[in-house]
Amino acid sequence: MASHHRSTSTSEPRCSDGEPEPALETARRQLDRAAQRLDIDETILERLKRPKKVHEVTVPLERDDGSVDVFTGYRAQHDSVRGPYKGGLRYHPDVTRDECVGLAMWMTWKCAVMDLPFGGAKGGIIVDPKSLSDDERERLTRRFTQEIREVIGPNADIPAPDMGTDPETMAWLMDAYSMQEGETTPGVVTGKPPSVGGSYGREEAPGRSVAIVTRETLDYYDHPIEETTVAVQGFGSVGANAARLLDEWGASVVAVSDVNGAVYDPDGIDVAAIPSHDEEPEAVTGVTRGTRLSNDDLLELDVDVLVPAAVGNVITEENADAVRADVVVEGANGPTTFGGDAILAKRGVPVIPDILANAGGVTVSYFEWLQDINRRKWSLERVQEELETEMVAAWNGVREEVERRDVPWRDAAYAVALSRITEAHEMRGLWP
Repeated sequence: MASHHRSTSTSEPRCSDGEPEPALETARRQLDRAAQRLDIDETILERLKRPKKVHEVTVPLERDDGSVDVFTGYRAQHDSVRGPYKGGLRYHPDVTRDECVGLAMWMTWKCAVMDLPFGGAKGGIIVDPKSLSDDERERLTRRFTQEIREVIGPNADIPAPDMGTDPETMAWLMDAYSMQEGETTPGVVTGKPPSVGGSYGREEAPGRSVAIVTRETLDYYDHPIEETTVAVQGFGSVGANAARLLDEWGASVVAVSDVNGAVYDPDGIDVAAIPSHDEEPEAVTGVTRGTRLSNDDLLELDVDVLVPAAVGNVITEENADAVRADVVVEGANGPTTFGGDAILAKRGVPVIPDILANAGGVTVSYFEWLQDINRRKWSLERVQEELETEMVAAWNGVREEVERRDVPWRDAAYAVALSRITEAHEMRGLWP
């Protein structure tokens, strides 16, 4: 693929402690930049910069030893003009109100890019899930569900798994909600185990969509997938499934990483033999072949495709000039800061944004919601076929905007999303 020239860095807003700007600030700046290219009513734009509601709750938890700890939880609901709120629920010590709002905004754009009848939401509890026993995690989930029960529901707000939560967490949430409602209500949450209304293929869907979008992008730039080298930062559900599928399709995955570091082998890595973080935490460190690298070093490898699939804010103003990949496909939410994105754009490095690339999760969540509402299970084959169709259609919609407007991929994705959201706001009008 074509090489890219380095450029001079531009200024990136920073917090007082020197950390990259938070998700909310990044989301608002991305919105402003995209809005400059579109004729959006200023009133609608101002509404989209703010969440409709943010619910903050206190969640007491009785520990296994009988002591009581009190945690803070949030549920940010950004925009519901196109349908019920939809978004993940994370357990992490760094959860904040503003992070939930920023991630909820991205969910609004993501659902609109995929043309799903949902709006955006996000929630979480400020807690280290590793500090909880299984019983404590269940009690915390059930109590949190009770605290937010009045604002969630299959036609109101539908949570899903995120960092620190999993299908079992969603099953507890569904059960707690159903017990209070007096009837089994599987559609209140997605990402559940299939035995209690979950969809086959949901857990691997975000990684699968990353692989599909990578394949389509390589084809667009006339680069055979069989001649493609790929580096994947993060070997959780997204990174592992993306790496395995790309490997299956003929790409050479030459680097993968987990929280402890990366392994690099220019001859390719047998990613199918490495358990994902969910299957066996920190298994990447057990790989015996290859060169050991840091997670930061992985981002600077000379590869065709870089997939940052771990956490946010990893490609920044400080390291964007050192990224040597020809294409970046965002697997995580917000892995590229606003300043880092500007540098990559100036260098001509295509960045396929998260709101398109990892949208397989919310898309199969939509399939799960349909299955729950209709009480009709889909086969794995149907789920994968439907996901393929939806992802290719969404990718083509964004590609058309790239070609028509001559803009970067992120701006094109925002153009697709904002045009649909703006039209919905205009059609529904403003209640007096």
